[in-house]
Amino acid sequence: MAEETDPLIEEEEIQEQVAAETTWSNLPFIITLAALTIYFGFQTVQLLSERGNLAQVKSNQEAAIQEAQKVQTQFRNLVTKTSQLAAQGHAGAKMVMEELQKRGVGFASEPATPETKAPPSKPDTKPAK
Repeated sequence: MAEETDPLIEEEEIQEQVAAETTWSNLPFIITLAALTIYFGFQTVQLLSERGNLAQVKSNQEAAIQEAQKVQTQFRNLVTKTSQLAAQGHAGAKMVMEELQKRGVGFASEPATPETKAPPSKPDTKPAK
């Protein structure tokens, strides 16, 4: 009986050693996976936080953007009306429009488009037989 138990005990010891070696060989892999999981989790949380901050900044700027668009529309209307007065011969309106054009601020009522010549068409060539 003593002989029968010895091989069993030896096999169990060998299996325990192999299991211990296998566990230790997986440890770097497990640490790497844990580190990557923590890293990607942290990055995800940071990106979501930044996204929320950007949405808040955008919503805070909406009122200012709308106000700027109103002012721009009013200015365009004012320049258009002044341009119409200048076209009718009002001296003060002409002076204002000249100053605006010198400063590059005025809006043209109808932009002048320079005449462009169409490129000459190529003559049709027949393939040689």
